[in-house]
Amino acid sequence: MSLKSKISPTSPWRIILPTGIGTAFSLVGDSALYTVLPTHTAVAGVALVSVGVLLSANRFIRLLANPVAGWVSDRRAKRTVFVLSLFLGAFSTAVYGLTTGFWPLLIGRLLWGIAWSGIWVAGNGLILESAPVADRGHWVGRYHLFFFLGAALGAYLGGYLSDRFGFNQAMQVATLLGLAGALIAWLLLPSSRQPVIIEEDPPEEDQQQTSPDQRRKTRWGELLSASAVTGVNRLVVAGILTSTFALFLKAMLGDSIEIGDRLVGVSTVTGLLVGTRILLGMLFTPLLGSLSDRAANRWRVVAGGLLPGIAGFMLLAVNLPLAMLLGLPLTAITGSSNQVLSTALIGDLGQRQRHGRYLGLLYTIGDLGSAIGPPLAFALLPIWGISGLYWLNAFLFALLLLVSLRWVRKRRTINALQE
Repeated sequence: MSLKSKISPTSPWRIILPTGIGTAFSLVGDSALYTVLPTHTAVAGVALVSVGVLLSANRFIRLLANPVAGWVSDRRAKRTVFVLSLFLGAFSTAVYGLTTGFWPLLIGRLLWGIAWSGIWVAGNGLILESAPVADRGHWVGRYHLFFFLGAALGAYLGGYLSDRFGFNQAMQVATLLGLAGALIAWLLLPSSRQPVIIEEDPPEEDQQQTSPDQRRKTRWGELLSASAVTGVNRLVVAGILTSTFALFLKAMLGDSIEIGDRLVGVSTVTGLLVGTRILLGMLFTPLLGSLSDRAANRWRVVAGGLLPGIAGFMLLAVNLPLAMLLGLPLTAITGSSNQVLSTALIGDLGQRQRHGRYLGLLYTIGDLGSAIGPPLAFALLPIWGISGLYWLNAFLFALLLLVSLRWVRKRRTINALQE
């Protein structure tokens, strides 16, 4: 069955660009806080032992906020949910820059968690409802490029501004950027009453893989498997790797390394490597999304994208500088692949009017993984060591590979029967 849909004269970038800029600028404050708060506790007025609570509070509140954001996004204009969440995100960052002490910062983190649920669920929902089915992965990849750009910008800018002007001043700059992103989205994002995609036939929610009977019901097996891709990815990358990488480098390099005739602190090296890893992931998002659109089965690209991550964590577990320099970029490829393709799969598997709630489920499982990752890592660290944790990461990605290959075979069988 051919899909008869066309794009209106409005360019896809009229959706992707304001949505992406708003998302990227909203992330600067959060990413900067992760980078600088552990080393600026005195200025922020918090104890070092409370840093873990503050940095994870937003993830725990999202376990409740994501389903609500998905439910609201299915019943109200996603544009409205997205823009209001951007303004709330800017306000939460202002709390970091204008206050000190544990309780104000905790309130700011909780507000940010609620805001990010609306930003990420409604933002991805806008992309999925606007994208042509045949280009869904490419649109999602373009949008997620801005996610990685904002995270990298926050890491670089937060460290530089905090060292140059101070912690509060850095957060105030991040607030202005978040507010600018909200205004850009508000002014430039088209109204949902003027859709970009004009459907002449009923939308084929999964042109590649489904039969008419399957389109009438939710394919929960694949939906939960796609959610597991995000959950494990967040556990492994945002949870275990991010929380232990500074310790990993310190154990390997010491407190500083000599570059030319200068000593560079390990924290600076950590920031540079983490930011560079994020940028590498950003480069692969449009490519992987487009590749999945052209594959007969999107799960094949998911499976292929997991292979670099398995190899990358095996190299990191060797605990040698050269192996680390080879392994870290490989983990970036898989991290971006998992994030983009799991979102695109939600578009394939769910009816358009249910995208919001399915995205809410997807990101709730992802936030659960990122929330339990750091405490799990530090509980196992004395027993297994950092190398053992990275072997665990490789094993978890290998399990995802087996799940993906199962769906590759099942989809191939279904397609053969349809022919």
